[in-house]
Amino acid sequence: MEAPVSQSVSVTPTLDALVNTFGNDCRLRFGKRVRKLTLDAHFTCPNRDGSLGIGGCTFCHVPSFNADDGQQFDIASQLKRQMAGRTDALYFIYFQAYTSTYDEVAVLKRRYDEALSIGNVAGLFVGTRPDCVPDAVLQLLANYQQQGIDVWLDLGLQTARDDTLKRINRGHDFAVYADAVTRARRLGIKVCTHLILGLPGETSEDFIESHRQVLALGVDGLKLHPLHIVEGSIMARQWRAGRLDTLSLDDYVNAAVQLIQRTPADIIFHRVTAHARPPLLLAPDWCGHKWLGMGAICSTLAQTGGQGCLTEYPYLSDKKT
Repeated sequence: MEAPVSQSVSVTPTLDALVNTFGNDCRLRFGKRVRKLTLDAHFTCPNRDGSLGIGGCTFCHVPSFNADDGQQFDIASQLKRQMAGRTDALYFIYFQAYTSTYDEVAVLKRRYDEALSIGNVAGLFVGTRPDCVPDAVLQLLANYQQQGIDVWLDLGLQTARDDTLKRINRGHDFAVYADAVTRARRLGIKVCTHLILGLPGETSEDFIESHRQVLALGVDGLKLHPLHIVEGSIMARQWRAGRLDTLSLDDYVNAAVQLIQRTPADIIFHRVTAHARPPLLLAPDWCGHKWLGMGAICSTLAQTGGQGCLTEYPYLSDKKT
């Protein structure tokens, strides 16, 4: 009797096999999965309270990334809710909402200390703006790092184009970002930079140029986001008026893959796409499906090459051809 003919099954590799992800980095360094606990410590933003401006960035609406139910919970209560039933986990504390370095240093220290006191903490993420990291705040973060806490400064840049930064009411320019990164990395603080693909007026060439400038300065981690329009933002009004377009899934995937492939293998990707849920999400529809963008990126990388396969691409050099 003849042996049955085996059938080969094509399986798309996971993102961890194609990209240097934060999750995989944690497993390698700590020997286990590390969970992120996200916090809203009730900070505000200089672009909302009148110090720099009012109304915030045109894309911004905190509930799109801070899924609270409208109640105000203290830090301990927020952590307790997220830790329920997880007695053996290792944690990263993530101060996420608004600008989490925008207060007096003594206030920041009190809130960070409260969160870090829960035990089993591997690291601390602090989400903030490049114009809100004075030396005293960086020194505070460096002190935590010297105590063995893995500290990440999570910087929202979004784009290196100054005209776009002005257009989206960001309130700072690229030079401010460059200064913040230089000072942070001088103290050994790791920097994770956010880039939004699809901002008004920008093309794939602009995404590549922003990426090039970020790499040229030095960075430890990256987060890529598609522009998505959320209810309550200034962009929501522009979108409803027909004055704002968003990227298709194919266009976003192609752009993200280009940047991933041109990123050196030692840089950690903390995110390669993002999503929001209707009715908060207005556009594009594909951002409402958490795994749609991720799956498409994995599939394309598997076919064309993973992170770092194109790091010799000329734009990594300052030389003009």
